[in-house]
Amino acid sequence: MKQRTPLLRKNGFQTILSSLLCIILGLLVGYLVLLIINAEGAWNAIVDVLKNFMKYPSGAARMKYLGSTLVKTAPLIMCSLSVLFAYKVGLFNIGAAGQYVIGAAAGLYCALMPGLPWYVCLLAAVAAGAISGAICGVLRAYCNVNVVISGIMLNWISLYATNLLLKPGMDPTGKDTFRLVKEHKDSILPTLGLDKLFSNNQYVTIAIPIAIIVAIVIWIILDKTKFGYELKATGNNLNAAKYCGMKENRNIILTMVISGALAGLGAALFYLSDIEQWNVNSSSVPAMGFNGIAAAFLGGLNPIGAIFSSFFIQHITLGGGNVDLSHYCAQIADFISSVIIYLCGFVLFFKSVLNRFLDKRDEKRIQREKAANAEATEKGGNK
Repeated sequence: MKQRTPLLRKNGFQTILSSLLCIILGLLVGYLVLLIINAEGAWNAIVDVLKNFMKYPSGAARMKYLGSTLVKTAPLIMCSLSVLFAYKVGLFNIGAAGQYVIGAAAGLYCALMPGLPWYVCLLAAVAAGAISGAICGVLRAYCNVNVVISGIMLNWISLYATNLLLKPGMDPTGKDTFRLVKEHKDSILPTLGLDKLFSNNQYVTIAIPIAIIVAIVIWIILDKTKFGYELKATGNNLNAAKYCGMKENRNIILTMVISGALAGLGAALFYLSDIEQWNVNSSSVPAMGFNGIAAAFLGGLNPIGAIFSSFFIQHITLGGGNVDLSHYCAQIADFISSVIIYLCGFVLFFKSVLNRFLDKRDEKRIQREKAANAEATEKGGNK
């Protein structure tokens, strides 16, 4: 008879428990900082962060702002999938931020200059992200260049290349590119009626179902296919995978291509919804790609978990904007969100601590059982 796995030993339960612990610790640290700055409004401030769209009294307003949260969740899901897909193969794709940026460049360029349809812009963003990822993969496979180093370098190359590429599409009245709704409506992702579901929020598009479907597909690839098994085997032990006849270089490059494509798709899902425009004078890489790292680990490096962790991170990030600025400075909202996001990266650490604790507990239990059995055997022999 197969022995039943204890609840605390189950990977899924450990992930949920560790994630909740990280969230609670993050909120506690944020609350303590609020208490130090202004104790009077600390509780209301932390509640406002957690409420986000729920703070609005009208049901229509809650649905509208929930829609905006989901719009920003879709690209974060893709960035977290990009990070976790590469991590499963033993690669830390910190270059997801740059792949996201170059995806935005390709998607917006096709939308603003020739005014191509949304599906062409989407494919262009995916292709650009894939090429960026492929560069890191080739450098790792054939030149033994760490993907962290090549990824960080490409982040900045991608940023300034994007600024140059989108300069002609800049609105003369500001620093951002033209709004697609004014220039090329056909380049905006279709809503398929989802906008009406969220109180006529025009930014709610098919980006949300696309992100969820892609997450499910990635889960199937990694856990249910031979290809996914080979990728994970390559990540676990490169030499063993090579000995077994697996093409390790091909797997590394293909992994980075897929990882980059996911990040590029995330940028397209965001910018082609027209909720935000690209600042062509930007001097910093968007946080979306880096937040994908936190979302991936908070979700326990599971594609399905990434959906929920991405929503939570965007929920508290946008909820941070509700903090009363008469009591606190404008940066406090970003600080609270950043602390929580930072602690999200400790999920695997807490899981390892929990497993060490369980191992020691089981070892002591086994020793007690052995001692009890030995004592019983000795007493039986004396009789």
